[in-house]
Amino acid sequence: MPDSLFRHRWVTVDGVPTHDLHAGDPAGLPVVLVHGLAVSHRYLMPTARALAARHPVLVPDLPGFGRSGKPPSAYDVSRHAGHLAAWLDRLGLRRVCLAGHSFGAEVVARLAVLRPDLAAAIVLASPTSDPAARSRRALIGRWAVDLLVEQPWQAAVLARDVADAKPWRVLATLGHSVRNAIEHDLRRLPVPPLVLGGSLDPVAPARWRAEVAAMAGGVSVTVPEAAHNVLTTSGRRSAAAIATYLHDCAALSMLG
Repeated sequence: MPDSLFRHRWVTVDGVPTHDLHAGDPAGLPVVLVHGLAVSHRYLMPTARALAARHPVLVPDLPGFGRSGKPPSAYDVSRHAGHLAAWLDRLGLRRVCLAGHSFGAEVVARLAVLRPDLAAAIVLASPTSDPAARSRRALIGRWAVDLLVEQPWQAAVLARDVADAKPWRVLATLGHSVRNAIEHDLRRLPVPPLVLGGSLDPVAPARWRAEVAAMAGGVSVTVPEAAHNVLTTSGRRSAAAIATYLHDCAALSMLG
């Protein structure tokens, strides 16, 4: 779907103007794509475009990132989750697929635990943070390795997003990420998730993604030749995996 069919919107939640892009087939289950800690809606658009042929897609910017308002402090996982819940309530959305990438997967997992009524389905793409690298130094080291296997055309998009957020907010959010034990949320998810990731991802490697799926009772799908930013560089394949998962969820719901 062309970007021209996506519409910008700002909804003020707790005093923060919250931006999203939205488009797609209104007949399907809405999919909310939540970005990671240094970025915005922009890098998720390849998957959003591919999904929008089958589902309504909403791609918000978390507070402090992208085109959303910039609060004076960096939100932690719980505050981001609460903000998204209030944003969904303002939009009148009752049941959605919550799909988060990287730090966004941490936010989505917390949101699903806090508000299970909203979570018809859950996608955890390249989820942080692996306990084997749960420190700022270790996670930054993994990202440095990831730069060696990512596609270089992403650099301009990522640089713009970091400039929008400011480096201090990125570092503060990184601190919130490594202090968040996502395992506590994974064991309480209201529905089995799809755990998605790239075969080349050193940030959320296949071993960790398999552990995430096992803890949450979900399924792990690996996209060949993709790195950490699988939703950016493999948008069509990621969208196909998500659409298949949503079709299976719908079938199980009908059987139930």
